[in-house]
Amino acid sequence: MKTLSLVRLAALCLCAVPAISGCEKNSKEVQSGPPPAIITVTQAVARDVPVVERSIGEIDSVTTPKIGAEVAGRITKVFVDVGDPVTKGQLLSEIDATDYVADARRLKSDAITQQKLAARYRELAKKGFVSSSNLEGVEAQNISAREQYTRAAKNVLRTRIESPVDGRVDSRFISKGDWIDLGKPVFQIATSQALRIRLPFPETISHRIKMGQTVKLSTPTAPGETINGKIAQLRPTVGADSLSFDAIVEIDNPGDWRPGSSVNGEVLLETHSGAVTVPEESIVLRPAGDVAYVVADGKALQRVVKTGVKQEGYVEIIDGLRVGESVAVDGAGYLTDQGRVEIKQATPAAEPAK
Repeated sequence: MKTLSLVRLAALCLCAVPAISGCEKNSKEVQSGPPPAIITVTQAVARDVPVVERSIGEIDSVTTPKIGAEVAGRITKVFVDVGDPVTKGQLLSEIDATDYVADARRLKSDAITQQKLAARYRELAKKGFVSSSNLEGVEAQNISAREQYTRAAKNVLRTRIESPVDGRVDSRFISKGDWIDLGKPVFQIATSQALRIRLPFPETISHRIKMGQTVKLSTPTAPGETINGKIAQLRPTVGADSLSFDAIVEIDNPGDWRPGSSVNGEVLLETHSGAVTVPEESIVLRPAGDVAYVVADGKALQRVVKTGVKQEGYVEIIDGLRVGESVAVDGAGYLTDQGRVEIKQATPAAEPAK
């Protein structure tokens, strides 16, 4: 009997060994599971979020004088074209001066002759050989001859068309060989001292754009330079199909800003004070909508959030997160609700705007 019991006990032990090994194996498999997702985290912070409306517009000149021909004639030379910078007194074009030079020479000769005649009559009048009335007639002719020559000499100079101001050629109305009549426009010059900024906006925000609002301006012609101006006028865009309006800002040229260049404008509409913000990388699109993953106790907890303004790499959270909560940043797109995570390196929260 004792021998039989020992045999049965040995058999039971042999049967139990595989079962125990199987249990240990299953336990290891359960413990290993999917590896934790490696992420970085940061804290949701409160900051003042400015709400801005952006536009790309154009720089115009406040002063754009037209240069007219002061004498009639044929254009022989054109030295500038549209867009060229010009300085005050710079030669822009020339009109054929041949006839004006000849006329000036003839009138100069007449004026010299008349001047000598007047001098002779004065001597004779002193001696009583001519009457005072005759002397007055000769003096009047002398003055007239001198004035005619002066006008002719000025006409010779007027065949040289020069810029009256510093600026840029905005329009050119003539070409070499054209006949130009007296008073007809030749060029239009846009000055660069006082500038007018035109910023187009959609009519859907017309109720939010007001005169006197501050506009932050920058232009590619002056990299790194930003100036502030104020909206001086609001103008509806002309056109049957137009659905926009222009905001006009007038400024003094800070230096290298050129009429005709593009300009970037940002109008400050309002400021959301103390808004909850997180990096844009923390927001992931899921079937439930925009979500962020709050990290707690080594797990990622999915939160559906409502977002607001996006600016400078951060997004405003209107609902769904609280200030100070830790959220996933790098690797957030690979997370699932309740998934295990391993924090590689915490991303420090940016300082809230003051």
